[in-house]
Amino acid sequence: MEYKVIKSTRKTLSLEIRDGELLVRAPLRATRRNIEDFIRRNEAWILRQLSRQAREKAELSTVEKLSEEELSELKRRAKTVFAERVAFYAPQLLVSPERITIRAQRSKWGSCSSKGNLNFNCLLLLAPAEVLDSVVVHELCHLKHMNHSREFYDEVLRIFPNYRNAEKWLKEQGSSLMARLPQT
Repeated sequence: MEYKVIKSTRKTLSLEIRDGELLVRAPLRATRRNIEDFIRRNEAWILRQLSRQAREKAELSTVEKLSEEELSELKRRAKTVFAERVAFYAPQLLVSPERITIRAQRSKWGSCSSKGNLNFNCLLLLAPAEVLDSVVVHELCHLKHMNHSREFYDEVLRIFPNYRNAEKWLKEQGSSLMARLPQT
């Protein structure tokens, strides 16, 4: 089985399958034999993941794409919706973002820069409102905690107690939203 090794100062081995490629994250001192033994012990999991990803890819290929006009309209509407949702939640967190930018990204729902700029994916308008709100709260909380620490998640859950359900929805359904982006 082909694989790519990424060594770092980590203490344990881990596996990730990204776009059909097996990535092994390994400590600096891990030997080739350690890595291959780890892969062998986890072969069933690897095969299940590869099969699942292939199945999902086939399903997503049938998702109806947005036209360029539909995407432009979604971005236009998103500017208003995200501005309203940020204005609703920011005072609850006692934060003030600098700028809000709307994008159509294939891999991120939102981000927050160290300068206080927020970026949101317009495709969130196609998700349930609570999912959109969960991303808004997540990014606003980064204005207080620029990490994913326990304190960060405590803050997210304080403002948005249903965060875990929305996060689960995005994990399960998000790829079908991303698949709606037109081919570039």
